[in-house]
Amino acid sequence: MDPDSSVADLGPDRFLNRELSWLAFNDRVLDLVRNDEVPLLERVKFLAIFTTNLDEFFQVRVAGLKNQVTAGLSSRSADGRTAARQLIEVRDEVRRLSADADGLFMKVLVPGMCQAGIKFPAWDELDTQDHKHLTEEFERRMFPVLTPLAVDPGHPFPYISSLSLSLAVQIRDPLDKGMRFARVKVPPLLARFVPLPDGERFVRVEHVIAAHISELFPGVDVVSADPFRVTRDADLSLGEGETDDLLSAMEVELARRRFGPAVRLEVPTGLPSEVRELLQRELEVDDDDVYDQMAPIDLGGLFAVYDLDRPELKYEDWAPVTEPRLAADDDTDLFAVIRQGDVLLHHPYTSFRTSVNEFVHQAAIDPAVQAIKLTLYRTSGESSIVSSLVRAAEAGKQVAALIELKARFDEQANIDWAKRLEEAGVHVVYGLPGLKTHAKTVLVVREEGRDLRTYCHIGTGNYNARTARIYEDLGLLTADPQIGAELGQLFNYLTGFSRPQEMKRLLVAPRFLRDEILALIRGEAQLGPGEGRILMKMNSLTDPEIIDELYAASQAGVEIDLYIRGICCLRPAVPELSENIRVISILGRYLEHSRIYVFANGAGPGEPAIYFGSADLMPRNLDRRVEALAPVLDPGLQARVFQILDINARDNQLSWILGPDGTWRRRPRPEAGDEMVDTHRELQRLTQQRARSHQ
Repeated sequence: MDPDSSVADLGPDRFLNRELSWLAFNDRVLDLVRNDEVPLLERVKFLAIFTTNLDEFFQVRVAGLKNQVTAGLSSRSADGRTAARQLIEVRDEVRRLSADADGLFMKVLVPGMCQAGIKFPAWDELDTQDHKHLTEEFERRMFPVLTPLAVDPGHPFPYISSLSLSLAVQIRDPLDKGMRFARVKVPPLLARFVPLPDGERFVRVEHVIAAHISELFPGVDVVSADPFRVTRDADLSLGEGETDDLLSAMEVELARRRFGPAVRLEVPTGLPSEVRELLQRELEVDDDDVYDQMAPIDLGGLFAVYDLDRPELKYEDWAPVTEPRLAADDDTDLFAVIRQGDVLLHHPYTSFRTSVNEFVHQAAIDPAVQAIKLTLYRTSGESSIVSSLVRAAEAGKQVAALIELKARFDEQANIDWAKRLEEAGVHVVYGLPGLKTHAKTVLVVREEGRDLRTYCHIGTGNYNARTARIYEDLGLLTADPQIGAELGQLFNYLTGFSRPQEMKRLLVAPRFLRDEILALIRGEAQLGPGEGRILMKMNSLTDPEIIDELYAASQAGVEIDLYIRGICCLRPAVPELSENIRVISILGRYLEHSRIYVFANGAGPGEPAIYFGSADLMPRNLDRRVEALAPVLDPGLQARVFQILDINARDNQLSWILGPDGTWRRRPRPEAGDEMVDTHRELQRLTQQRARSHQ
């Protein structure tokens, strides 16, 4: 490359496509189903995850592309593709992946589960006793909630909500021999796979209903009853400045979401042509948006099968370890521990319950605590953190909770939490106009003598005890007064009318994070070939400006290692562009979720700057969300972060390597006698080792 030319002169081919990169990620999820070294029921779970991932992809990303085409927009993605071209390529890849998933279920998982005693018999494979049981189940639990809806001149085609399983029923009137059509919705309260009394045999719910369909249509002949499912656009249309009551407006929009335009129709292979044509016509779905399924529609229902109590078919149970400094005794004063120095948490290896939950709990019951402020993006169904906030408010403490009502697909849950907290006297704020609040932060203000001291938690993951057992995340507990003051400024910005101020310790989006990251990358590039070093771990890298700056740093001789679980639009290992950049993806038992940014000379020559927090390097995180990254200042904790990244780099069991052509390939397995490194197992081992060394 001409040294005087800029990276941008290379054109859009320097980027990989965002949508295709996401599908490549879901293909890597599917590879965990293909992998016979993964325990059987874990493979079942990963197939359910693959399915629900794809559902969300259609609801959001495919819907967005279709909207662009419908609107006649001529804009192109960063890699130069039109929306129409992306739709074509996305549909082709989805069909390939869906066919692969169907085959894995029918030809691999079902036979494998059968050998383990877990079976999926068809109706005609059941004996009389089984039929009797399912008939009783139908009459007691199903028949009362099923509603047949006829389609004729007096009964228009019913509006079908998104992701609801339905039966398309063809009926012949015995009097006039005329054919009729009806739809029967399968309510989501019914199990997708109905368990038999032994608990290890499952029958598709549509098979049970179809076997008793005549009870829904007495006096006529049922010709066929076939399942289908519609996926609709789930984008909320709430515009800026449209409402003075965000809570009420969000509730209205959530009701509308179920009935957005159809973007996908799933049908069984061999569906009668006249039924297919009717569904397409009434749902206004083109041939391109119809997806034939060999396997049962909606394999997300396999989560219920995974819940079977068969530990021998799952990963060995892992009990998160209490962070050693927090485990001095049963009544550890967390505030005293944090005053002695920062505490680094690494979930799910270290316990969320005995760290973050306990931190908020102790703050709620400590009479010296004056105030608690927290951001809540997603939480679990039974949240002890929310219960602690309620308890604190009832005790007269000042409690403020910033709840993000626009957290996609958790909107209703967050509305419910907001109402509960408001009823308890918590000051609830719904965020800033035009921005999502995605930061993961807690601020506790405690009276100590004549002074007020702040204690903070800043993390990479949600305040969700359930996902903290399966999501890999970092968290920092600190009493650093500068971080406390800056976090207080951030909360004032979120809850009041103050303007965001530049900070010395925290990196905050949307005002400052982009510029700070760009400056840190440039700082490494300015050191000369072989001197700069950058390590980044995140969920997704899509921002064109950041990618171009990484390219420029690579050209300047900076060694760059990127650990990216999901989407990556950067092309690594391209001669004269990115030959010093390596991209690795780790997929396995735990969902890699932490975001870590390391600049080897960011705090001065030979002195690293290490940050972690809530932000991926995507335009939405940098420009349209409130995000917070915290510095890791303690040398001992910095060493632990480097150790985590080093294990990711050496992994040869769970890792994939991205090539310059955009293809992900599994890292070659080690030769006989070479070290085998499984990131998740190794971090479990090191966590146990640290715990033993502190006993």
